[in-house]
Amino acid sequence: MPNRSGDPVVSFQFSLELNGMTGYFTEVTGILSESPVATHKVVTDAAKEVTIQMPGRTDGDQMTFKRGLTSNFEFWAWRELVITGNLQQARADGSVVMYDREYKEIRRWNFINAWPSKIAGPQIAADSGDFAIEELTIVHEGMWADGPGLSPSTRSPDIYG
Repeated sequence: MPNRSGDPVVSFQFSLELNGMTGYFTEVTGILSESPVATHKVVTDAAKEVTIQMPGRTDGDQMTFKRGLTSNFEFWAWRELVITGNLQQARADGSVVMYDREYKEIRRWNFINAWPSKIAGPQIAADSGDFAIEELTIVHEGMWADGPGLSPSTRSPDIYG
């Protein structure tokens, strides 16, 4: 069967890449960029009342990742930097990468100045046969998609420098 580029993509697996770490996840929420609408009522030179709608501040600054519990503690160590007050060291630029069933990259979302605001271990119940799920929430200061048909981003990863 031929590959049709216009077909919807089946979500299969995601990775989080940052600071040399790569974690694979089965669920990611919060990949978004949203601008609330700011409404301004003005009077024109012809004394006509009009409403102008403009974009407000861009939202979409938090993502949550879920995966089966592993023996890897890299993301817990990253969170520890925040807990101990090393926020500057904790901040990282990175990407969320989406893969197809053959583990080929099909989409990438980049973000800047992220840090882990929450990490949660599994809910443990001895009588459950469910997988132990770990959850990581990160906040960031900007995100954009990279891929075919998109202009190369002009955003600087170092917005403070």
